[in-house]
Amino acid sequence: MVQRLEEVFVTEGIPQQTFVRPPNFQEILLDIRQPGKPVIIEGQSGTGKTTCVRKVLDEIGDEKYKYLTSRTTTDVLEISKIANEGRAGRFVIDDFHRLDISTQEKLANLAKVAAEAPRDNSPRTKLVLVGINQVGAGLIQLVPDIAKRTGIHRIQPGSNTEISRLISEGCEVLNVTISDVQTVLLESKGDYWLTQQLCQTICVMNDVVQSLDKRQALTFDLNKLRQKVVDRLSAAFSPAVKDFCRGARFRPNNDPYLKILEKVGQQDSSIVDLNELANANEDVRGSVNNVKERRLTQLLQAKPLCARHFYYNQDTKSFAIEDPALFFYLKHLDWTRLRHDCGFRTNTRSAEFDFAISFAGENRELARIIANQLKTLDTHVFFDEQFEVNFLGRAWSTEFERIFKRDSHLVVCLLDENYRTKIWPTFERECFLPRVKDGEVIPIFLDSATFPGIPNDLVGIHFRFDNTKTIDNQVTDEITFKLFERLG
Repeated sequence: MVQRLEEVFVTEGIPQQTFVRPPNFQEILLDIRQPGKPVIIEGQSGTGKTTCVRKVLDEIGDEKYKYLTSRTTTDVLEISKIANEGRAGRFVIDDFHRLDISTQEKLANLAKVAAEAPRDNSPRTKLVLVGINQVGAGLIQLVPDIAKRTGIHRIQPGSNTEISRLISEGCEVLNVTISDVQTVLLESKGDYWLTQQLCQTICVMNDVVQSLDKRQALTFDLNKLRQKVVDRLSAAFSPAVKDFCRGARFRPNNDPYLKILEKVGQQDSSIVDLNELANANEDVRGSVNNVKERRLTQLLQAKPLCARHFYYNQDTKSFAIEDPALFFYLKHLDWTRLRHDCGFRTNTRSAEFDFAISFAGENRELARIIANQLKTLDTHVFFDEQFEVNFLGRAWSTEFERIFKRDSHLVVCLLDENYRTKIWPTFERECFLPRVKDGEVIPIFLDSATFPGIPNDLVGIHFRFDNTKTIDNQVTDEITFKLFERLG
């Protein structure tokens, strides 16, 4: 019987010919088969969590389970009803980590109640929760006493033995031999989906699209293989990647999202802690700090296309690319070309902050209004009181010197008589004065005070509060929009 290539090496759906059981398959089966017992399946992308669960359900012949995923709006609504109403039934809830914390906690409590219910024939809820690493630990934190009653299983990447068996079984069905299996093993790194994709692409490169009558050896060039896979994935992922890299409000010199995504693509795991990424990589530390607290979350909220492909937990700073296909795509993307396609300028100076605001204490409220309004325009602003926690244990003088000398694209200084004599404003002014000649200092003149090093004819903003207007609106019209346009 002739077997089609896409039915052997499967990149969409559940493989029948080349499914390899994880070592803990039977333990997972026993827990899923046990009525009422909550089950958590966790692991990094590409380890086959969902496929494993579906295979278990096929094997135990249970057709009463309903599969739901938090990636689908209609499913999220049904998941919410299950959580809120305690609905009885058997449910597989995929991408559990993407649910809001309130729904997660309600499901955890529902699982606890189901686990404690008497084992009779009364209707009960059975939950199988599937998600990325640490889902089990997170659930236990929500409901601490659930640990003993829950089956928590982590699906590990495939070993060389398991991946070799997958390749061998597929090759036997197609009657082919892949000449350099070791390279495929090194390239896939135990990722089941990627192994399927690589093997399918190797077959296509050798004009094999179905099983053969005569054995054929398949050869490939690794660089060409990578490029073929990237080309095949481009239509699916290029729009989302560009959308992510360009940020919530595109500016040609604002590329922190691109830098972060490029660095994530260089990691071994598709799930990274942004704090750890920043600490280990000086070249993206500023970009990470620029977006990790607020901007990255807002980007994903504003762009549904990005949210479908990228996951971020602002509390834990965990950033995840959950689709192994996308992770491979990013690993082998031409980033120089992507930068050009996105419209970013080349050779832009990297800085942690878009703006750093220097002011005397008497003008703190005005500085706060400016900082908050600039943030709504997706800019990263240094306003001292909002970064006290970040700098605990460090000297303000060291941090101020770094930020006002070099680690901000523009310095905004609120100048008046109060600013002239205060210690910190004087220190900050000494730090940023060399930047005046480069047009990187924007003075906001609040009165007629003059300062050495800041020319009288330096173009700035003259601001006087108008009692007939709301100060927020006046700041928006006379200061914030002008600063934003100058940045862009």
